[in-house]
Amino acid sequence: MNDIWTMGEILVEIMRPKVSMELFELGEFVGPFPSGAPAIFVDTVARLGHSAGIIGGVGNDDFGKTVLDRLIRDGVDCGQVKTFAGKSTALAVVTYFADGSRKFLFYIDGTPAVMNEFDESEDIRGAKYFHIMGCSLMANECFRKNIIRTALHFKENGARLSLDPNIRPELLGDRRVLDVIGDILEKCSILFPGVDELKLISEKETVEEGVERMLEIPSMELVVLKRGKKGNTVFQRSGRLDITPYTVAEIDPTGAGDCFDAAFLCGLVENKPPEECGKYAAATGALNAAAFGPMEGRINPESVSELIKAQAHL
Repeated sequence: MNDIWTMGEILVEIMRPKVSMELFELGEFVGPFPSGAPAIFVDTVARLGHSAGIIGGVGNDDFGKTVLDRLIRDGVDCGQVKTFAGKSTALAVVTYFADGSRKFLFYIDGTPAVMNEFDESEDIRGAKYFHIMGCSLMANECFRKNIIRTALHFKENGARLSLDPNIRPELLGDRRVLDVIGDILEKCSILFPGVDELKLISEKETVEEGVERMLEIPSMELVVLKRGKKGNTVFQRSGRLDITPYTVAEIDPTGAGDCFDAAFLCGLVENKPPEECGKYAAATGALNAAAFGPMEGRINPESVSELIKAQAHL
């Protein structure tokens, strides 16, 4: 039985190879890279040595083969991934800018990425966490409802729910974010927001007020605030823990937050205290940022431990 599950878009990513190359300009792209926030997340869980499954869909094409081959190679349970004949695998195109911002073009709605449903005959007894990505809830309304229904099924069978708001304006459109993620937010045990995301979903002006609002949710145990190069802060009702970041030569931050989520939950599965989970997650995210591509970082239990040990003085 898998310790950790997720459900959401599986896609390939085509990337500009250099910073500040506009998507509308004629120029070079690289890829396809296996991607999709849930896929990056679950692949990291597997590479960190934990059993992991994903629910999703791909087309019966070369892009689908790219992603499935990678997930299976790394040990992800893809038994709940359906291949749709005559359909094209989802695609994202991305570029980064010098200020750290990025621009996406998504081709997800209408693709297999939002078509699959969970087969409830699957034995999920013993599953510890079901992780939801906000972007997965934004791509298609029917798929949003399927994910929420599946998440509640896991919760009813003993799994805790974790949520990364992962807000993508390109997918959200003119909807209120709480209209998209609010139903599942109120059922979660662990939240992984960025600073701006926390303020947006809490409808508060400060981090402190936002955290207080989130911890008013009865099921909420931890709010893990991701602050990028500034580290992360773990909030509990009993107090806060500030985690120092790990320093690497950053090449590409794509997917680092998804890897962070995965490592934090792996730490909880291993019964690590929250502070150690925060360190484990920070180091894992940093290793992914040190490589080009969404899930191309040198991530395994040994490499993460080596980075933590090497920078233990921080």
